[in-house]
Amino acid sequence: MNPLIGVFFHWCGGLAAGSFYVPFRGVKRWSWETAWLVAGVFSWIIAPWTFALINTKDVLAVLRETPGETWFYTYLFGALWGMGTLTFGLSMRYLGISLGMAVALGYCTVFGTLIPPIFKGEFVAKLIEPVGGRWVLAGLAVCVAGIAINAFAGRAKEAGMDAEQQRKTVKEFNFRKGILVATFSGIMSACFAFGLSAGSKIGEISAAHGTDTIWTGLPVLIVILAGGFTSNVIWCGILNLRNRSGYEYLATESRTPDKDTGERRIPLARNYAFAALAGVTWYFQFFFYSMGETQMGDYKFSSWTLHMASIIIFSSIWGLCLGEWKGSGPKARRLLFAGLAILILSTIVIGYGNYVGGRGGH
Repeated sequence: MNPLIGVFFHWCGGLAAGSFYVPFRGVKRWSWETAWLVAGVFSWIIAPWTFALINTKDVLAVLRETPGETWFYTYLFGALWGMGTLTFGLSMRYLGISLGMAVALGYCTVFGTLIPPIFKGEFVAKLIEPVGGRWVLAGLAVCVAGIAINAFAGRAKEAGMDAEQQRKTVKEFNFRKGILVATFSGIMSACFAFGLSAGSKIGEISAAHGTDTIWTGLPVLIVILAGGFTSNVIWCGILNLRNRSGYEYLATESRTPDKDTGERRIPLARNYAFAALAGVTWYFQFFFYSMGETQMGDYKFSSWTLHMASIIIFSSIWGLCLGEWKGSGPKARRLLFAGLAILILSTIVIGYGNYVGGRGGH
């Protein structure tokens, strides 16, 4: 156990999660559902199996030995989480990367961190009575405060820009619709944390087969992400049929011209490459998450807060780099930087809480 290394891994995961949406900007003349599903095949199926086969022992045997109840709940929470991911992309579509992630992940942080220990009856024993637990709980409160300030920054940005400026930075900007979508997405996305908790037995079985501790979370991801893939492939398939966009997977020319350029050509190889890059980058958030969780000891559920804070930090930085805050007033930028500073502080506080808890602090 080493909380400092754990925090570092979670920061790496946050960087991956905060960056995955950027390659989608290279996908041209594909419908959202087409690009999302192609990326999903890489992030929910190909990458989890590939990295588990490389880094763990006897993956197939581990999954065969997993109790049916563990399989069911881990897969179910993955499927429910998948419903959150469906609207997660829409959150950024309507609010932009920085604000969309801030709102969705705010809900996700609180539910994903607190529900597992509450469900197990460990809330008081782990978060109230020990000193380390109180530090972790304080870190969660600091994180939520940072997320709230980021959301205020986004609202100030929206208030200070005219409609034309909003469309230039986020073409389909819609604050009201975006907030509703992000709220649903955040609550449902917290189910991933529930899936990790439900699938802990899979990690134990993997360890018994000789897998190094740091990699024992990878087989769990196979089951959770299979559930997420199920709900996503169903919905994207429905959209492909409803929008008549299923042809895009193989077509080199769009049926409708690009509304900005009039171009019809679909750069098929390029689209697959960028969608695959987005998908694998997305997967790496949980690749590093599973590594970081092994370093957090009794407070490994606090990994969820660290993960969320790191995602918002890096997605906000990407939002700045991509010009989403261009034209926003000084108040909005001050709030943004204040929110980022508080989020960074939250990761330090939580890391310290895990350190105190690891030393037996009560």
